[in-house]
Amino acid sequence: MTANVLRERLAEGIEVLRLNRPAKRNALDTATLTQLLAALDHLAADTGLRALIISTTDMQALCAGADVSEALDTAGGIERMALFCRLYAAIEAFPAPTIAVCVGNCVGAGAEIAAGCDLRVGGDNLKLAWAGARLGVPVGPARLAQLIGVSRAKELLFTGRVVGTAEALEIGFMHRTSPVQRAESDAIELAGAIAAQSVDGLRVIKQMFRDLDGTSERVAHENELLMQFQRHGSGIPTSR
Repeated sequence: MTANVLRERLAEGIEVLRLNRPAKRNALDTATLTQLLAALDHLAADTGLRALIISTTDMQALCAGADVSEALDTAGGIERMALFCRLYAAIEAFPAPTIAVCVGNCVGAGAEIAAGCDLRVGGDNLKLAWAGARLGVPVGPARLAQLIGVSRAKELLFTGRVVGTAEALEIGFMHRTSPVQRAESDAIELAGAIAAQSVDGLRVIKQMFRDLDGTSERVAHENELLMQFQRHGSGIPTSR
């Protein structure tokens, strides 16, 4: 099976997951979602892990969203949406701090992965956008509103417009920006500062954030709407 997700363990309890479908700009099909979830499940059980970085082998894209070229029947579309929901929940619930390397296309599911991580480092070629309103997909508010405020989140989600690196930093979505070639290495540097802290302290504080901001309930509610959309609405399109 093709390795659509690559893993690298660095020193000091840091793991890098790299999406590896460059021909598809890392668009997520069923196989890639399955591999990514397997990696996240395995790492979530690693009590020594201090920081997780979600990155890419393709500097032109972290993730271009769902792979609409994947041929799926109705049942397959529902199964894939269930995997998307599991992914969003797994990132939200991940016990160690997470960092997204946001380079190139970071669209749809790619934007959701970025928003679901705790911290974000953006490359100078960033093209960030939510396509939910255009496609009728009920996704975005659960994570984005808490990051940049309700008013800004509404404007980005309602219009689906593309946000570049400078604006993403200005509105507080990004924590750092870098030339695209350095984005991952800067994310690793940030992870190193995190990894220098107590692993127990990191996990306790992350759980406190989850308890206090209610993100898990927000994500669970949005996931319910996503499954209803796929089962009873138009659903994410496929090539079938």
